[in-house]
Amino acid sequence: MSFKSRGGGGGGFVVELPSRSFVSKKWTLLLCIGCFCAGMLFTSRLWTEPETRDLTRTTRTEDGLKLVLDGCDPSIKNVKREPKDVLGEVSKTHNAIQTLDKTISNLEMELAAARATQESILNGAPISDNLKVAESSKKRKYLMVVGINTAFSSRKRRDSVRATWLPQGEKRKKLEEEKGIIARFVIGHSATSGGILDRAIEAEDRKHGDFLRLDHVEGYLELSAKTKIYFATAVALWDADFYVKVDDDVHVNIATLGTTLARHRSKPRVYIGCMKSGPVLAQKGVRYHEPEYWKFGEEGNKYFRHATGQLYAISKDLATYVSINQHVLHKYANEDVSLGAWFIGLDVVHIDDRRLCCGTPPDCEWKAQAGNVCVASFDWSCSGICKSSERIKEVHRRCGEGENALWSATF
Repeated sequence: MSFKSRGGGGGGFVVELPSRSFVSKKWTLLLCIGCFCAGMLFTSRLWTEPETRDLTRTTRTEDGLKLVLDGCDPSIKNVKREPKDVLGEVSKTHNAIQTLDKTISNLEMELAAARATQESILNGAPISDNLKVAESSKKRKYLMVVGINTAFSSRKRRDSVRATWLPQGEKRKKLEEEKGIIARFVIGHSATSGGILDRAIEAEDRKHGDFLRLDHVEGYLELSAKTKIYFATAVALWDADFYVKVDDDVHVNIATLGTTLARHRSKPRVYIGCMKSGPVLAQKGVRYHEPEYWKFGEEGNKYFRHATGQLYAISKDLATYVSINQHVLHKYANEDVSLGAWFIGLDVVHIDDRRLCCGTPPDCEWKAQAGNVCVASFDWSCSGICKSSERIKEVHRRCGEGENALWSATF
């Protein structure tokens, strides 16, 4: 660009622009063709994408229509139900959680038991014979251990039980091996160890082989201590799901008991029986007097809920808990109250099953005829079957489940 000055009267500047450069027609034509091709390519890309989306939507619509049509096909009705079986899946999940919880509870109790044993050994305490037996042979898993509480003076009661609901000889071995049920009369020792009472029990045991001897001095006021030692001894000898305590003047249908307990197998910390809450008796000289009545509040109060003492069952983790803590568990005058007290502060499942406390005929007989066979039968007025050694055969005849029920039962 140049600037020139003009002369004359009207002086000024003249701007002189550079000359323009022109594109030839040939290049113009090529440029137009290139732009056209680029435009076609760009338009083609934009057009292909919507076409794909439309195709996708069409395909999804067709799939949906196909699913609807498939739902109307009667040949695949079973497939239609599977996604809707939500309750079944929830139930399976719940059962799996319960089983896991029980497994964890058992492992915790076993670990605690191992620690307690280790501490005893480190402190110089000798290993008990029961523990040696348990460690020497890893026994099979049993459904339940039934401990029949008895006394030195109860020979007739024991014989009446053997003649009715407790299998003898080879049948008892079959009960253990095929059904996983251990049953023993539970008794300790007399105040004079090795005396005539102990020798009589030893002779009876040689004949029948159905006793569990405890390291315990027998006495009516020592039932709470006997209960602790029974559970500790039984859990050391046999690995079972449940440990049962029953009195020797109670009629029991073993198959029904096994079926009842098996329903609660997956639950942790189970305490099952006929739950009651009787009055706390402060008056001295009366039956079931509670010397520590003041601990239960004002006069006239009732006990907390606990299983009646004629028959109850606890799961293995609770039996292990009793075994580990037996030296610090407080004993009340009444054994069933003591057991309930040991569990009152724990996360325990209390199961109240009234079939564990039926009356004697006609009560248990009517229930059996209605298809609701009782687990245990006794007279509340006698805290057992009144004159049981004489009447238990009649109760067994009228209220028994039948021998076939036991051998055909599956737990």
